[in-house]
Amino acid sequence: MALVPLLQQQRPHEPPGTGSSLTVPEWQLYILRTAYGVLYTGITTDVARRMSMHQNGKGAKSLRGKGPLELMFQFAAGDRSSASHLEYHVKQLTRLQKLRLISERPPCLNDWLIRIRSD
Repeated sequence: MALVPLLQQQRPHEPPGTGSSLTVPEWQLYILRTAYGVLYTGITTDVARRMSMHQNGKGAKSLRGKGPLELMFQFAAGDRSSASHLEYHVKQLTRLQKLRLISERPPCLNDWLIRIRSD
């Protein structure tokens, strides 16, 4: 699957009161670390709410009973489709590549993914 310029697909946010009553939620890609050091990647429109769900055993089954969770990385991913594509590509990374992503915190995740694939 080829990477597409996902960030170019994002809709610009309108200032409050500009006539649009519909607000498109901003999707976020996030990476959590369990107490055992396992990295988990997901997407949501509300990272704090999702973290709370995971901590309380109501999120992903793979995180239940894994102890305290730490938010390691989050990135504004645009709409749901863009976020899902980014999530897929981040989940294909090795653990070392994910740790590199966390430490580098690139301003454009799509460009970073293209570069990491060519390394």
